Amino acid sequence: MDATTIDTEFQQLQTAFQDVATTVQALVTKMQAAEKAGDANATEWLGDLRRVAQDVDEEQTQVKTLLLAIHDFVGGVAQSNDPNAQQQQQHHGMLGGMLGGGMMGGGMFGGYYGGGFGRAMEMGMAMNLGANLIGSVFR
Repeated sequence: MDATTIDTEFQQLQTAFQDVATTVQALVTKMQAAEKAGDANATEWLGDLRRVAQDVDEEQTQVKTLLLAIHDFVGGVAQSNDPNAQQQQQHHGMLGGMLGGGMMGGGMFGGYYGGGFGRAMEMGMAMNLGANLIGSVFR
């Protein structure tokens, strides 16, 4: 697997999470309209949908945790295989080293750290994917 494949898969994951949020938002809008029109079941269904959205948020949090663990593992392997990795691959807070320093890394993991997924993980943006479904859908 190469950095391009990882970036493509990460983009597809972001798109899938956004699709879920869009679908849930459309359903919420329909249920809210039914509730306003006097449908006695709509209020209960909205509560159920809120619980589904909370479950999706929890799932996305778990995916983020997994992605961060994989990223940290790859970083550890890269450092153990490249004696210069300590100098090249440093964590630089919110900007992730993009204003200077060795973001691209070196050796066999250089493309990974230079790719979109690697940069997103370094910057702490693993999951603005679902962007908190509950907050965005149930305002």
